Amino acid sequence: MPGAIHAEGLVKTFGDVRALDGVDLDVPEGTVLGLLGPNGAGKTTAVRVLTTLLKPDSGRAVVAGLDVLKHPNEVRRAIGLSGQFAAVDEYLTGRENLHMVGQLYQMTSKAARIRAGELLERFNLAEAADRPAKTYSGGMRRRLDLAAALVVSPPVMFMDEPTTGLDPRNRQQLWDVIQELVAGGTTLLLTTQYLEEADHLAHDICVVDHGRVIARGTSDQLKVRTGGERVEVVVHRPDEIVPARAVLAGFGKGEVAVETHTRRLTVPVTGGAKLLAEVIRELDARGVEIDDIGLRRPTLDDVFISLTGHTAELAGERAGGAAGEGDGTAGEPAGEEAAK
Repeated sequence: MPGAIHAEGLVKTFGDVRALDGVDLDVPEGTVLGLLGPNGAGKTTAVRVLTTLLKPDSGRAVVAGLDVLKHPNEVRRAIGLSGQFAAVDEYLTGRENLHMVGQLYQMTSKAARIRAGELLERFNLAEAADRPAKTYSGGMRRRLDLAAALVVSPPVMFMDEPTTGLDPRNRQQLWDVIQELVAGGTTLLLTTQYLEEADHLAHDICVVDHGRVIARGTSDQLKVRTGGERVEVVVHRPDEIVPARAVLAGFGKGEVAVETHTRRLTVPVTGGAKLLAEVIRELDARGVEIDDIGLRRPTLDDVFISLTGHTAELAGERAGGAAGEGDGTAGEPAGEEAAK
């Protein structure tokens, strides 16, 4: 039986750019799907199609049991959406923004005021509640926008890179809010470039690149697919990177990744602690002084490198620099994308 969010063969083009190229998704009720990929991968385009903001060229999508193309108005009433850019009225106060959203959802004025107060407290905005939103910092506007998406606690939520611009404390707070929502039965599609975020929140992950789903599974399944463990070494001096790389290449089962600015080298291996001891002995024999060394499991960053040949952050910088705002999809409509 299809999940709370279900898509088959979604295709969307903008001129010569194929933003979605046959995307299939299925999100069971009460779970989180992490849609992971760099800028330009098609994440935001997929969200816009699923939330009725764009019509696909072909394919089918069902959200909360409703066909997105046949019943768009009903879909909008069943979902909440927080887009990449804060969509708040700058001239209304924070409290007035949330009260307005509640009334648009046909809540009574009293219920909307109570809910606004709860959300302002939850997102640490109570002290600024009666200031115009135009006086808010970027992070505060982001939190207000997220609060607005939660006014009615809809059964299906879409969050498009929700923690961009948030400091670590507020990011952790939002993670707690998301986990509470899902524990209460909410289904969530979450797009992110933060690999730690997907690892922490998502029950399943789809990795998207160039408009296609290139891998899917749980975080652990994707890490197993990447294979093995990693030896990670931090050398004491920059001139020791080259000999350390040669040592690791002799023990590794893949390419040695080097971060020059941190003097960190990483390579996939098999052999566990016994092999680690051999690596240490060989580095010592070569006169390489190390500040740190360890054996670790693959991370989602390793998964991304394995699948795409680059890190998510580097890919995002490349695509973002070339394509501009949003998810970097050339030719995509500009402007605010968040709708409550």
